[in-house]
Amino acid sequence: MDVFALFEGRVTDALIASFPELADNRELLGRVVVEPPRDAAHGDLSTNAAMVVAKPLGKNPREVATAISERFSGDADVASVEIAGPGFINFRLQQSVWHKVLSSIAELGDDFGRADVGQGEKVNVEYVSANPTGPMHVGHTRGAVYGDALASLLAYAGYDVSKEYYINDAGSQVDTLARSAFLRYREALGETIEIPAGFYPGDYLIPVGQALVEEFGNSLLDKPEAAWLAPVKQHVLAAMMELIKADLKKLNIEHDVFFSEKTLHGQGGDIDLTLDWLREQGLVYEGRLEPPKGKLPDDWEDREQTLFRATEFGDDVDRALIKSDGSYTYFAADIAYHRNKVLRGFTTLIDVLGADHAGYATRIQAAVKAVSGGKASADVRFCQLVKLLRNGEPVKMSKRSGDLVTLADVVEEVGVDATRFMLLFRRNDAPLDFDFALVKEQSKDNPVFYVQYAYARTFSIFRNAARDLPDLVTTEAALAGADLSLLSTSDEIELIRLLGSWPRQVAAAARAHEPHRLAFYLHELAAQFHAFWGKGKEDPSLRFVNDDDPKLTLARLALVDGVRRVLGNGLDLLGVSAPQELSYLRRIAVNSSVDMLAIKGKLKRKTFGALLYERHQAQPGERGAGFR
Repeated sequence: MDVFALFEGRVTDALIASFPELADNRELLGRVVVEPPRDAAHGDLSTNAAMVVAKPLGKNPREVATAISERFSGDADVASVEIAGPGFINFRLQQSVWHKVLSSIAELGDDFGRADVGQGEKVNVEYVSANPTGPMHVGHTRGAVYGDALASLLAYAGYDVSKEYYINDAGSQVDTLARSAFLRYREALGETIEIPAGFYPGDYLIPVGQALVEEFGNSLLDKPEAAWLAPVKQHVLAAMMELIKADLKKLNIEHDVFFSEKTLHGQGGDIDLTLDWLREQGLVYEGRLEPPKGKLPDDWEDREQTLFRATEFGDDVDRALIKSDGSYTYFAADIAYHRNKVLRGFTTLIDVLGADHAGYATRIQAAVKAVSGGKASADVRFCQLVKLLRNGEPVKMSKRSGDLVTLADVVEEVGVDATRFMLLFRRNDAPLDFDFALVKEQSKDNPVFYVQYAYARTFSIFRNAARDLPDLVTTEAALAGADLSLLSTSDEIELIRLLGSWPRQVAAAARAHEPHRLAFYLHELAAQFHAFWGKGKEDPSLRFVNDDDPKLTLARLALVDGVRRVLGNGLDLLGVSAPQELSYLRRIAVNSSVDMLAIKGKLKRKTFGALLYERHQAQPGERGAGFR
């Protein structure tokens, strides 16, 4: 049950009933929103409906608001309606509405919050796409986690999502990689080597050199570069992609498609076909570009060249497609690649790029608009830099020098959960400080520990109920039959209200392509849940388990179960595990190589009450350290 979507529908119905001329103006009605008021003291819900339609109707917003409000005078779910400011309408709901929300969470389980915002639209999320020249470093890791969480979020919100990795295997850096691997091949044959500046010096190429010896023996030594470059390149590219896939697997990331840039090139390839198509459409011409403002780059040439009419599609300059040596520019490959996506049926193309690609957005958006005839759109998302710290001191890294902090290093030290959650606990376009000491700390200052602690606390509360009220039945059926009208305190209703906003959070995050909103929400929910638990320490009447009132206990356990489900759903979307015990969290901190998929297998598909009963029977003396 999505309270906000429900009342958006009711408000829209009230508008049409009051002003029938609006019935066919779907674009205008689509701008009506129902959301929480900025100040919770103003009510449960607020809508901008009157201000959206007042001007087209030629009426005063408060006059429109009055007409809408009168339509809710007999609504059994509404306790009161107030008009505020220039025409906002604030609703206070009956407590029974929030009780229905809690029942809905129990009924829908993992599907509570699942939406059909996307309505099956085909979306391509291309992320990571690191050059296949070595292991992934922490800069790649942020884009990997962001893209993966976004893809999961979009699928949960009803989009048809494909996760794609673009292999940059056609550039000069791949030739440099092959030459670097050949040096390691010579080293494996007993030579003493010196790695020139500009080559890749990392130790990760040592096993590649040894593998080349196993495959070719010493047969490549006397051959000219023209003879050995292609086979070495093929071998090292395959090895690097296996390394990258293994790194991604450590974060539980798997792509649906790996697209090779090489396939775009060659006679009759996608680039040739795309340029032919652009010429047919009159979107390519021969001309000169104005020199870029500021200091001219070293490769700037004032010459006649083949240009794409990018400015016709929103870009700030037209773009070159062919270099002076006759080869294609990177942008020519970009246009062809995105046209390939459009021809595969995708209507939303999301590119997740690093901060070093700033400025690419307008050219890619122009390209997609051109090759799709305006039927597809591109959203280019940049992941800003990650500053690695250890106790506040910078951790240096340099990929080319070989002195780097890799994705594998980070995951091995802090674990999958902390890596994923902390990289999502900030907007992707904001710089991020990642301090190893803080991320491993078991305190409320560590967001991932704080949220997982809340999830584990829900299980501890049920264990305490089983200990203190052994005759109380807490199966799913029993929780579904609890008298939720007993949940009437402001703390209880506040917590349910926050739970009820989860579907809205999912839909809004999916539309905005911002999975960090979910991490923020889970942290807020954990904080409110911990705060409620803390009040029970001071006021016994607020405890979740009340020995003298089994009915109230059952109702509050239904509330705890709602918190558990929403926290679990949210953590699952972010790719973070949901441990049932605090002791398990401590083991994760010690042994961070825990396989999250194995963890998930322990958490799902068993009746919650039955699972807890089994665990209590097995460990009747356990109190869940730190819990009550």
